[in-house]
Amino acid sequence: MSTNETMMQYFEWYLPNDGFWWKRCAAKAENISSLGITQVWLPPAYKGTSQEDVGYGVYDMYDLGEFDQKGTIRTKYGTKEEYLEAIEAFHKAGIKVFADIVLNHRMGGDDTETVTAVADSPEDRNVQVSGEQKVKVWSIFNFPGRHGKYSKFTWNHTHFSGTDWAENQQSREFIYRFTGKHWDPQTDPENGNFDYLMGMNVDMNNPEVVAETKKWLRWYIHETKIDGLRLDAVKHISFPFYRDLLSDMRELVGRDFPAVGEYWSGDIERLEHYLDAVDNEMSLFDVSLHYNFYQASIGGSSYPMNRIFDNTLVKERPDHAVTFVDNHDTQYGQSLQSFVEDWFKQLAYAIILLRKDGVPCVFYTDYYGNPAQNRPLVPNLGKLIKLRASYAYGEQEDYLEDETVIGWVRRGEQEHENSGLAVVMSDGDGGSLRMHMGQQFSGLEFHDALGSCTETVTIDEDGWGTFRTEGGSVAVWVRDGAFEDLTVNE
Repeated sequence: MSTNETMMQYFEWYLPNDGFWWKRCAAKAENISSLGITQVWLPPAYKGTSQEDVGYGVYDMYDLGEFDQKGTIRTKYGTKEEYLEAIEAFHKAGIKVFADIVLNHRMGGDDTETVTAVADSPEDRNVQVSGEQKVKVWSIFNFPGRHGKYSKFTWNHTHFSGTDWAENQQSREFIYRFTGKHWDPQTDPENGNFDYLMGMNVDMNNPEVVAETKKWLRWYIHETKIDGLRLDAVKHISFPFYRDLLSDMRELVGRDFPAVGEYWSGDIERLEHYLDAVDNEMSLFDVSLHYNFYQASIGGSSYPMNRIFDNTLVKERPDHAVTFVDNHDTQYGQSLQSFVEDWFKQLAYAIILLRKDGVPCVFYTDYYGNPAQNRPLVPNLGKLIKLRASYAYGEQEDYLEDETVIGWVRRGEQEHENSGLAVVMSDGDGGSLRMHMGQQFSGLEFHDALGSCTETVTIDEDGWGTFRTEGGSVAVWVRDGAFEDLTVNE
């Protein structure tokens, strides 16, 4: 029997620093499981530069909220014990847990070293703008609060390739590349070379770094019992690194271990090139589709809806696409801000949840709302997730010719009672599509599960029906009686 995997990103950037997040996760596990969520992506769980750190300013990856370091024992989200309890709660609810891991950089070093470096231009890292000079950098990481527990490995400048902060110059004018080091050519070509992102840039060509990273990942999987990985900033790390790391890890654990990478680019050719470079060892978030959603939301009726899938990963590499509408990086105030306009979000979620290709990822803020930024929850999102779990099965036929009104049908499977649905959406004034559900539905009546259209559609003897949607909206048509319980307990 086929099943529909659905991921939820269970955090956002502006969560309160109260240490209760892991407890909140555990408390909500059964609820989101009953909704139809089968996977959760949790935020980075290890110690950052401070208790306020969202998780991407990585300090000690062995400290999951266990040691007194950086002025705190717990992380923003809680303690190690609470993290493990949250994972166990998700598992008991039948939900797989994806851990967010950030390997590209380290921040918050414990001490400085004086090293020889050259300055490269931030706009083009292939352009050297100074000769060798002495710079003081925060490259010593000896983790004094952990006292060598789990690993005695400590970091120094030989494990990094560069940084953007020279303590003796108090400046971020340049990027300092350490003598004897180079930016890895197998990274994204933005800014000439995008090996360097932030902090102390980890040198993935250093054998000691590779060995310690493998050791840490084995420890982390064994310690936490996670089920998969969300890989941060993969375009900034040597492409062969993750190819080899994931292959070796799966051989070691002896089971399938899914991974999804964040390669932030709207260029489909770069996403496809990366998948080829890593031998398809992971999936990627479909950033191209996100940007199409964003453009559609700000373009209104002038955006051609029949081009919504142009140059997207879900169209070109559907087996390796994780689709999403928004995430913590696209929120207002973030460096990649491109938050999809509220009116279009329901349409976008219908697209990622009710079609056959890609694994959809629902953003926490879109489901629960975000009081910190005065953002409302997306109407009917819980219903759309439930519709996916129960009825979005079977053969798909698209009706994507029109620039304003598009739709598709799913013809259902016998293994899923009453499954099958028809979806129609419009970014303009609304309209209707005549679509073929199949003769197995002849004589059956369909209604809009989202409630915007109140009429009934009866499928004719040849299996056809004419399905409507209101303007700037989406209608999801299901069999009468097929979706009685629309209650979503949030």
